[in-house]
Amino acid sequence: MTLEKYKFNYYLNVNINKFVIVFLHGFMGNINEFDEAIKFLAEDFSYLILDLPGHGKTKVVGDDEYYGMEPTAQAIINLLDELKIDKCHLMGYSMGARLGLYLTLNFPERFIKVVLESASPGLATEAERLERVRRDAQIARKLSRSIIQTDFATFLSNWYNQPIFGDIKNHPEYDRMVESRLQNNPQELDKSLRFMGTGCQPSLWEKLQYNTIPMLLLVGEFDKKFISINIEMARICEFAQIKIISNAGHNIHFENTLAFVENIKDFLSAAN
Repeated sequence: MTLEKYKFNYYLNVNINKFVIVFLHGFMGNINEFDEAIKFLAEDFSYLILDLPGHGKTKVVGDDEYYGMEPTAQAIINLLDELKIDKCHLMGYSMGARLGLYLTLNFPERFIKVVLESASPGLATEAERLERVRRDAQIARKLSRSIIQTDFATFLSNWYNQPIFGDIKNHPEYDRMVESRLQNNPQELDKSLRFMGTGCQPSLWEKLQYNTIPMLLLVGEFDKKFISINIEMARICEFAQIKIISNAGHNIHFENTLAFVENIKDFLSAAN
């Protein structure tokens, strides 16, 4: 079983007779990524949170290939089996949204509704993927050299200068978020980026048109790149709807938690 290659750090909170939401964090996140949002959702839903491979306290005991999307997705399905979760809702952010989309398209029988925040189906062409792999390898090398925490902190500061993150550095809780990111191991993040990065994952554009699971695509108003991607995703998939969230860039659940929660509650509670 693929699950044998992983020692997942996870937490399952069961609210009797309430469907489980599985939360998948983004790159450099961890099991606590959605803590603020979960405070508002825990009364109405059960939830499963976990550290993805390369993050937090989850350990990969197989080869480096097990940091990749396909084996990780299978391991999550196996974990759901072990926890006796037959069907559930799914919520993923950024890297977790890419993984969440892969899970939805390859294991549709396991999911009721899916929320994807700042999602991407990957890159459509081989040339785009090769270029992204090259760029991610450069970033991964910088991570692997971040042996001391000050180097890692500098890396994070540069990371959040990217336009997709909008004005996130001026958020009053930005320093707290960075402290949480610093709990990760840069050498493990290196492996995640090299094997789970956008250039490495299979393109999901072709499969997207066949999806029949209700899907909510959330994107921040300042994240112009992902607005374009998600508009195209919604055009291709008739079962997907898009919501552009105000006062947020790429990291909506952090920058505008209340709007994030309200959209999830409305979507998951609505009749199909």
